[in-house]
Amino acid sequence: MSRFGSRRTATASYVDGMTPAATESPADLVVTGCAVLTHDDRERIGFAEDSAIVVRGGVVEEVTGAGAVAGRAARERIDARGQVALPGLINCHTHAPMVALRGLAEDLPTEEWFNDVIWPVESNLTGRDVELGALLACAEMIRGGVTCFADHYFAMDAVAAVVAGCGMRALLGEAFFSSQGAEGRERSLAFALRHRGAADGRITTALAPHAPYTVDDTDLAATARLAHEHGLPVHLHAAENRDQTEACLARHGVTPIEVLHRTGVLDTDVLIAHGTGIVESDLPLLERASGRTAVATAPRGYLKFAWPHTTPVRALRGIGVPVGLATDGAASNNSLDVWESMALTSLIQKSAENDPRWLTSRQALHHATLQSARAVGLGGSVGSIAPGRRADLVLVDLTGPHTQPVHDLAATLVHSARAADVRTTIVDGRILMRDRELLTIDVPGVVRELGERLPALVDRSHGRRIQEYGT
Repeated sequence: MSRFGSRRTATASYVDGMTPAATESPADLVVTGCAVLTHDDRERIGFAEDSAIVVRGGVVEEVTGAGAVAGRAARERIDARGQVALPGLINCHTHAPMVALRGLAEDLPTEEWFNDVIWPVESNLTGRDVELGALLACAEMIRGGVTCFADHYFAMDAVAAVVAGCGMRALLGEAFFSSQGAEGRERSLAFALRHRGAADGRITTALAPHAPYTVDDTDLAATARLAHEHGLPVHLHAAENRDQTEACLARHGVTPIEVLHRTGVLDTDVLIAHGTGIVESDLPLLERASGRTAVATAPRGYLKFAWPHTTPVRALRGIGVPVGLATDGAASNNSLDVWESMALTSLIQKSAENDPRWLTSRQALHHATLQSARAVGLGGSVGSIAPGRRADLVLVDLTGPHTQPVHDLAATLVHSARAADVRTTIVDGRILMRDRELLTIDVPGVVRELGERLPALVDRSHGRRIQEYGT
C-alpha cells in the first residue's frame, strides 16, 4: 500500500506530563509523520519522507525524522501521517474583497466587464462591504492552503483589520488612479506607512498605482520617488494583455513596460500583475531593472477573457525574473484557488511553448513556493520549510481516490490534488484551520450579512463608475 494509502486525520493534542530536556523548553508545535517538501542548495524540489517539523516562536526550528521527536516535549502536536507538508501557498495578486462580486459579470469581453458591471458596482462599495468580502476571501484562501496574499484594492484599512484578526500574512496596497488627483496617491502612501509591519509583522505594504493606462507618467514617476524615499515596493497592473501593449505603442510609441522604465518604476521593487502583454523588446529592460522585479500570473482569468497570450513564464525565468502564482479577484476568476492556478500554469505553458517538458511539476511547485515568496518580497522568510523560516505551512491529505496511487508525488500535488485536500493551515506557527475546521473566521455570519447587503451593492441604476476602461 502507498504511504498515502490510508487516511489518518491530523489530530492536534496538548502533551501533558512530559519532562523536557533540562536545557530545552517545550516546542510550541511538533508536526510528525508527514512527507515534507524540501529545497536543496540548488533550489531543486524534493521530499523528505516520514519527517517531523519543530516550531518555536513562529519559526521552523528543525526539520528532522519523525523518530527523532518521539519524546520531544511540545505544547501542541499534530500527527500528520499520510499527509504532505508544503510551504503555505501564496496568492501573488488578488483583489480579495471582490469575492462579493463573484459571478456577477460573466462571459463578457474585458472592456464591457469593467465599464458596464464591475466599475459601476465598485462605486457603491462601503468599508463594511470590503471587510465582509475580505473575510470571505480569507476564509476561502485558508481552506485552500493559502497563507499569504498580495492585495490591491480600495478601503484597505478594512482588509488590514481582517488580516490581523484571521492570522494570515499579506502584502497590502491601497489602489489609486490619476483621476483621483494627488489625493489618491497620498492616500496610498499613508496607508502603506500606517500598516507596514502591523499584525506582528505579518502585514507588509506597497504603493499601488492601478496601471499605466489609468495612472499617468507624472504620477508613476512620483510613485517611484516615494517608493525610494520610504523603502516601499510597488504593486500594479502592467502589460496585462497584448491589446494594452499595442494600444500603448500606437498612442505613445512605447510599451507599458517601457513606461515603467522611463518613469523609474522599474528601479523600485515592483510586482507586475499579469504581464501577458510583455513582448520580446521588454525583456532587456526587465533584466536590467535595478529593483527587484517580479510578475504574478493568474491564468484562469486570461482564459475567461479569451486573451490570446499568456504570461511568458519561460522567458521571464530565463532572465531571472521570478513569476509567482495568483488568482486575480474572484469577480474574474470565480475562485481564489491557487492550486488551480498552479495546474493551469503548468498546462498552459506546455501548450504555449509547444514543449511537454516545460513546465514540469517540480518547476510548478518552485513557482508556487520560493518564486511566489520572492514575488511578494518575502523570499528570505517564507516559501520553504527550513530552519529559520517562518512557520507558514499546510498539510495536504493525499489518501483520496483522486490522488491514488502516488507514483510521482510532485505530479500528484500539481495535477491531482485539490484545494479541498488541504486539512491543516498554519501561519507563524498558529493553526488557522485544523482538520478542515476554520478557527479564526465565522463564515456563516459573514455570508448572512453579506447577503443582506448585496442588493444595494450590485445596484447600477445610478450610472456611476469609478473609472473608464480603455486601453
